[in-house]
Amino acid sequence: MTGTDRITRSALEDFLYQEAALLDAWELDAWLALFTQDARYIVPSNDKPDGDPRRDLVIIDDNRERLESRVERLKSRHAHREFPISRTRHFVSNVMILGSEDGVVRAAANFLVWRFRGARGDSYVGRYVYEFVTEGESLLIRSKRATLDAMTLDDAGSVSIIL
Repeated sequence: MTGTDRITRSALEDFLYQEAALLDAWELDAWLALFTQDARYIVPSNDKPDGDPRRDLVIIDDNRERLESRVERLKSRHAHREFPISRTRHFVSNVMILGSEDGVVRAAANFLVWRFRGARGDSYVGRYVYEFVTEGESLLIRSKRATLDAMTLDDAGSVSIIL
């Protein structure tokens, strides 16, 4: 039995709640540590939620190097949309294990992220699809895809936060 065979829905829920808490506390370095070295973070475009970043336009398509750059920028004054930082609240629900194969666990969850900046409050609603692996005793994210349900971002503004 591999490490991923022992992963339960309850354990994944706890992991995702911890990820949400790290993002809300703006603990971005600790959040980044949840990812593998070959990680991907994808936010597809609103008009093509099933889009493939290799051939379709996406809002975000970050590998580990770009994730590290995103975190460094968000922690600095160079992220003008996030300085001072927004206050966020990430809600995760309906966590499901989709399957496990070759040491990779696929899981999905619904999300609601509230972002408050000044007098404005924006909400981002959608679905996460993850690929998890284990390294030693640690559960890590190999892939995170955050698909937004909104057809446009007109009301919510840009995605300058990490979903």
